[in-house]
Amino acid sequence: MREEEKKSTSKFRRILKKRWALPAIYISSAALILALVFIVQNSFNNSASPDKVEDSAQSGENYDEPAVEVNSSLESIQMPVKDVASTVVKKPFYDVNADEKAQEEALVFYDNRYEPNKGIDIAQKDGKAFDVVAALSGVVTKVQEDALLGNVIELEHEDGVVTRYQAVTDIQVAVGDQVKQGQAIATAGKSQINEDAGTHVHFEIRKDKVAVNPSDYEGKQASSIQTESVSSEDEEVEAEPKEDTKEEPSQEENSNSNEADEQPVQ
Repeated sequence: MREEEKKSTSKFRRILKKRWALPAIYISSAALILALVFIVQNSFNNSASPDKVEDSAQSGENYDEPAVEVNSSLESIQMPVKDVASTVVKKPFYDVNADEKAQEEALVFYDNRYEPNKGIDIAQKDGKAFDVVAALSGVVTKVQEDALLGNVIELEHEDGVVTRYQAVTDIQVAVGDQVKQGQAIATAGKSQINEDAGTHVHFEIRKDKVAVNPSDYEGKQASSIQTESVSSEDEEVEAEPKEDTKEEPSQEENSNSNEADEQPVQ
């Protein structure tokens, strides 16, 4: 055994003594390293190929992160209904710059007082219930049960814009939900404050807490909303009961009457 080991060792030493031995070893080592680099790079390129990325996107794999919020300020505002042609505005927005007749039609009468309508009341022409959809993409910030208003949903958008949906039932969203434009959030219902509208949705748009006319911004971007310095939100017209006003006699008339009574009869 020792003799064989000595022979193999002596052969290896003889090979190393030759001029071509070390360069050959270096070249072989370099070729092996380059081959390994090529294999690793090729496998990396295959894992990042467009076909596999597309397959992952279609299958939903490797996408555990939440979706990026849609820029609602670039969307065009739409009415909160799927088919605008099949609906009608039961009560318009109260515009402080409108004529007297238009303002009168936009007043809501409840509890013996008139209040300006801060949105528009939309109903189906056939009076049936319908899906209420988000006018813009946004975040649900309020879901409230309210018998007077008929339940309330509020969505917050960019640039200080808030959309409000009242008189709704079968609410399908919760506070904190991200909703997309056109997504169904509830079903049209009724409210005590505007029973004459029947089954409808009361729709409001507010910019920095000031109500604006939704009809003026249909089809326009949310970033185009401008508010007036004076909002109709604070205006209120009350129907006060009339009082019977009888004129009381003046002090002079009372004095004359008393003098007449005190004169002796001749």
